[in-house]
Amino acid sequence: MKSRFDLSLGPAFDRIWVASMTTNLADGLLKVAAPLLAVTLTDSPLLISLMSALVMLPWLFFAIPIGGLVDRVDRRLALAGANATRFLITAMVALLIATDSMTIYWLYLATFVIGICEVLVDTTAQSLIPQVVEEKNLERANSRLQVAETVIQEFIGAPISGLLYSIAIVIPFIANSAGFVIATILILLVPSQLVKDLNKSSERKESTFKEDLSIGLKFMFAHKRIRKIVFITTSIGFFASLSTSTTVLFILKVINVPAHSFGLIMAIQGGGGVLGGLLAPRLSTRWGRGPVMAISITTSCISMIATGFSTNVYLFLLFSFAIGFFITNWNILLMASYQTMIPNELFGRVHGARRTFVWGLMPIGSLVGGWIATMDLRLPFIVGGLGATLICLASFRFIYSLDTAQVEAP
Repeated sequence: MKSRFDLSLGPAFDRIWVASMTTNLADGLLKVAAPLLAVTLTDSPLLISLMSALVMLPWLFFAIPIGGLVDRVDRRLALAGANATRFLITAMVALLIATDSMTIYWLYLATFVIGICEVLVDTTAQSLIPQVVEEKNLERANSRLQVAETVIQEFIGAPISGLLYSIAIVIPFIANSAGFVIATILILLVPSQLVKDLNKSSERKESTFKEDLSIGLKFMFAHKRIRKIVFITTSIGFFASLSTSTTVLFILKVINVPAHSFGLIMAIQGGGGVLGGLLAPRLSTRWGRGPVMAISITTSCISMIATGFSTNVYLFLLFSFAIGFFITNWNILLMASYQTMIPNELFGRVHGARRTFVWGLMPIGSLVGGWIATMDLRLPFIVGGLGATLICLASFRFIYSLDTAQVEAP
């Protein structure tokens, strides 16, 4: 009999989880170091928001073809290749900083390429989860990955990055590149038996790559619940990215947090995400997936509005904690819903198609937020939060109805 404290969801998932934690440490270092580097190169809200846009822009251009690729290749090698590329890019950034050659435009290029790698990593990882855990454990698996991501990025990577940055700008980028090397090795150590289990049927391999891509789009548009969820999340995502595109300037210039404490602020923010990740499966079991999703996304959007009225760092952290808690609940349960609705052999393509819309519109939201911030750094939170809240209220009844029984059928 298994102990109630047994954390294992199987050897394949456990290995992926460890590799993910290492990648999250590298991401946490980069998450703090990159915006701090950007504000040393420019203080323009519009140029800062452009960097936020470039992180998301690859989803618009590459999500669909990468989704088709993920359904055809060895997913283990795809993950390893993406992390190896991220190592090369961050190592080049470190070299440019060390030689005093870094400009905002080089940072833009590095951000865009790393964004492409993020598309591949995210799509591949989410495609693997339904393949290595039972359907009844999807919420637990996603919760575990989300909690690990938040803890490692926000509580370890972010504070360490801020400390290293205060010593020398180049150090967190060196440590970041080393983290991606280790992550690459760990992913390659995932047993080859997992890859064999992921091989698709010969019938699917007979289709062309172009046909594969169209299948993903057709499935998404034909499935009315998925189609409506994609429309809702795309709209909310636009306003959310609008609200957060110049957060680093808000923290440094409006609530006057010193640069060396930026990582600590990000870590405290992550506390809400950790709590949300731990409680999401329990809340879903107790109250139902749909009700928790509806309440969570609406509350997080209202908290965005409140953030814009923060007069000090304590209020900012309070509202940020709430956003982290509720948006993490939403993300975990939303992904479990998708993994229930989408056949795994189509997951990469459908995931890429939906992310093209959901995350593809975010760069535009970031640029709009940057333009709004030129008038007042508080306005993006207020305008973006208000727009997202109105969409949540209009969609509340539909989201509330998305319980486990209903999402299993188109």
